[in-house]
Amino acid sequence: MPVIPVSPTRQRLPHWFKRSLPANAESSATDAVVRKHGLTTVCEEASCPNRQECWSKRAATFMLMGEACTRTCTFCDVAYVKTPPPLDASEPERTAAAVAELGLRFAVVTSVNRDDLPDGGAAHIAATVTAIRARCPGTLIEILTPDFCGNWQALQVAVAAKPDVYNHNLETIGRLYPTVRPQARYRRSLELLKRVKEQDAAMLTKSGIMVGLGETDDEVRQIMLDLREVGCDIMTIGQYLRPSLQHHDIIRFVPPEIFAQYEAWGRELGFRYVAAGPYVRSSYFAEEVMQGAVALPR
Repeated sequence: MPVIPVSPTRQRLPHWFKRSLPANAESSATDAVVRKHGLTTVCEEASCPNRQECWSKRAATFMLMGEACTRTCTFCDVAYVKTPPPLDASEPERTAAAVAELGLRFAVVTSVNRDDLPDGGAAHIAATVTAIRARCPGTLIEILTPDFCGNWQALQVAVAAKPDVYNHNLETIGRLYPTVRPQARYRRSLELLKRVKEQDAAMLTKSGIMVGLGETDDEVRQIMLDLREVGCDIMTIGQYLRPSLQHHDIIRFVPPEIFAQYEAWGRELGFRYVAAGPYVRSSYFAEEVMQGAVALPR
């Protein structure tokens, strides 16, 4: 069993992380809509540092299929459960209703891993895309899905729902998977992104990683090369922040100039868009990221 790097104290954040984002009326309104429709957001469950900023713009990332995950990734603050409750068949419609009430032009929908389900929840994700399309036909949709344990028929169901962006995060370099993502497989995640393109070449594909878990910059460049090899269009790179003292340690804080180097590498390697920075997360400014990607000739 690999040893998870854990230190007994929290590291002090470097100066470039200092910012104050108090709650305001708009973020409170977003919170009220989420509560009204009984929804879960990754903003809350994963303790995202950008929650107030995004919610003040009436943007939230909806997390389907419960508040607990069947995997034990050591970076993530989402709770683990061996046997989650059954899916709620009303969730797709409730999510669509919230998207409509918030007036979202761009909706991001993710989910926990549901390895207990034969299709990993692919049909539930597809039903949510369909429900949003029916209620909000002008809204663009990004889905961020699990790997479905390599069930490629399940993947076909999710792709056939026709999201505008298909996102699946690698999270970190392959060498660190045994300690960071023990139930995932690096090559399986790359294969998923490759198969999305094979099924729908016009669909934008996206993936994200965190830095600060023990990778080197050379390894970051290699993961970028691996993503380009499977046709990935968009990449996000952000600083890992430790949710608690029980989670994986922060091995390094990457300075802004190195994030700028990552973006330069991305342009050089042919990504349609790379968003890299200390506070960047997979769905952070997702609409603007997509706009940046589609602005380039295909």
